[in-house]
Amino acid sequence: MSALPKDKPQRKEKRMGKAPSEGGHGHKAKDVTSRPKDSISTVSYMDELGHHDDNPRMAVAMENTYRMGPDKRFSVPALTAILKDVLTSYLQEEKYEAEWARQMTKTLCEVIRARVKELGIPRYKTVILVHIGQLTGQGMQISSRCLWDAANDTFASYSLKNSSLFGVANVFCVYFE
Repeated sequence: MSALPKDKPQRKEKRMGKAPSEGGHGHKAKDVTSRPKDSISTVSYMDELGHHDDNPRMAVAMENTYRMGPDKRFSVPALTAILKDVLTSYLQEEKYEAEWARQMTKTLCEVIRARVKELGIPRYKTVILVHIGQLTGQGMQISSRCLWDAANDTFASYSLKNSSLFGVANVFCVYFE
């Protein structure tokens, strides 16, 4: 009769996936590696920490070029001409509206970026900033800072005013070694 109560817990442990301890002596060791049957893992496999994309990006293998400077630099007059043409054609006859200005800054950045890429100068990263504001007699100062290599990096800026708004566009071209 003493064997019956002992067998009942052992049968329960077998159903739960636990094995009796090897040491015996009536003590039952807790099996750390087993988990309850209703537990579901919610962690998915990731190659690198911090990347949670559904579409993993393939690493592009490129050979070293050992170039310390660009083959061709951006021409500041060419960049200024692009900025002048885009701002004049899009903003010359417009009236300021807040919602319109928010959408127009995005559009102008995309148009300027496309025109700068048409110049076909490789190994440069471009940063385009466009500001549109209402003319109500206020003053405004715009400044920017970055790590700059005066030998290879360049920028251009252009501003336009009409009766109700102003527009300022800046293009920064930073050489990517």
